[in-house]
Amino acid sequence: MKRHPTKSITIGNIKVGGRALISVQSMTKTDTRDAAATISQIHELEEAGCEIIRVAVPDENAAQQLEKIKNHIAIPLIADIHFNHKLALMAIDAGVDGLRINPGNIGEKRKVAEVVKKASTRSIPIRIGVNAGSLEKDLLKKYGHPTPQALVASALRNIKLLESFDFDLIKVSLKASDVLSTVKAYRLIASKTHYPLHVGITEAGPLLRGAIKSSLGMGILLAEGIGDTIRVSLTAPPIEEVKVGYAILRALNLRRFGPEIISCPTCGRCEVNIERIVKELENRISHLKKSITIAVMGCVVNGPGEAREADIGIAGGKSSGLLFKKGKPLGKVPAQNLVDRLIEEINNF
Repeated sequence: MKRHPTKSITIGNIKVGGRALISVQSMTKTDTRDAAATISQIHELEEAGCEIIRVAVPDENAAQQLEKIKNHIAIPLIADIHFNHKLALMAIDAGVDGLRINPGNIGEKRKVAEVVKKASTRSIPIRIGVNAGSLEKDLLKKYGHPTPQALVASALRNIKLLESFDFDLIKVSLKASDVLSTVKAYRLIASKTHYPLHVGITEAGPLLRGAIKSSLGMGILLAEGIGDTIRVSLTAPPIEEVKVGYAILRALNLRRFGPEIISCPTCGRCEVNIERIVKELENRISHLKKSITIAVMGCVVNGPGEAREADIGIAGGKSSGLLFKKGKPLGKVPAQNLVDRLIEEINNF
């Protein structure tokens, strides 16, 4: 698919925009003032493939922990700042790789100028994070509620403000919890700016509902070539955000990261316990990073075809499964041995 052309910026060691791969990021759910807990959670996210991490900085105590956190992690660190511009200055001094601010709630223009000037000297990008829940009062009055046009008006206003200080290391997001409003807002901003876009559905909800909303909204935009980095926002552990993010990119053939399991929903034709096999298989390969497609199919109707097309696959039969590797049948395997045999072939692939 053709990507919407955007400016390339660098966050730590990760390129965002231009022709760079669409990166997957998340946000910690620990209290940033607890550096040890925050570092531990980031390490889990790094292991899961998270490429950029953001932490909330609500006060000076949190800002004072940023240097320690930064020194103990491998991925770029972004500080999320609201209201107090001094926290942004402290974050820059602590060595963060990026800032997320909403210039509209930082306050006076001189305060924004101070932040931008310091960020510029360190080549630290700033994400203009427009959110439907914190839109400027004058725009709410003008548009009535956070319409896509209102979100874009806020973004363009803040882009212009940062550009007035000769600053262009900008990334933009316009998030709402409503899928269609978010899609319309990103389509509109993509037609009006060349800055890279951070895409997501904010406050998407618990794991299942949030994953569905995020997949719909982000999937539509990414399929249209809109989006340079993504964050799935879930009321769930952040590691789930990373998993869903990669699943979305993988479904659109934009990224391949880790194993992909193709499995049938099962029906009355199924004579092996596919649900048990898939669940056990998922648990045993969750740590793998290798990009491999595994088909776990339950019957002879679609099973052989899907299994042949996968890197490794099984087509279920009566209390057994026909094992395939790169399209070639390797023989029947008893149902009780299928997972072990799959793991063996996956490890050797």
